[in-house]
Amino acid sequence: MFSFFKSDPTKKLKKDYLKKLEEAMQLQRSGKIREYSILTAEAEQLREKIEAIENSQ
Repeated sequence: MFSFFKSDPTKKLKKDYLKKLEEAMQLQRSGKIREYSILTAEAEQLREKIEAIENSQ
């Protein structure tokens, strides 16, 4: 009945995911490829968590 009070469990993860991708893009543009690859890998892990949560619902 009050399902609209429940928060989206993936909302914060999606926000963090997009933030990491943005930071990674800025690092890539500045030539810091190693840091770019680290942030991209972290973003990929977040994406996998998001997909797992969405698939379980």
